[in-house]
Amino acid sequence: EPIGPQQLLDLLIIAPCTGNTLGKLAAGVTDTCVTMAAKAHLRNCRPLLIAPSTNDGLTASAASIGALLPRRYIYFVPFGQDDFETKPASLVADFSLVADAAQAALEGRQLQPVLLGN
Repeated sequence: EPIGPQQLLDLLIIAPCTGNTLGKLAAGVTDTCVTMAAKAHLRNCRPLLIAPSTNDGLTASAASIGALLPRRYIYFVPFGQDDFETKPASLVADFSLVADAAQAALEGRQLQPVLLGN
């Protein structure tokens, strides 16, 4: 079934969300199944939950995350540095928080804190 105008989903979760997909979402590029589904879902004013997992989260993908954080209907699974010693630019969501973040998104709020300490 298409996602489209039928509003089939209450919540769309992209987990994991790569740096490539983060960039496409931030720029409005819809050239994959995931980005097309996200665009259709957001067009229906439904919440989108993003669980980032990217090696360049504190470099190239940082601008994309920054662009998406204030957008209406877009929520994040709280995330932090993956391994600050061996992968200092890498960010990853705490996947144990997906259910709590999903409930918060359905309520129209961002689960806090968004940025997790190590």
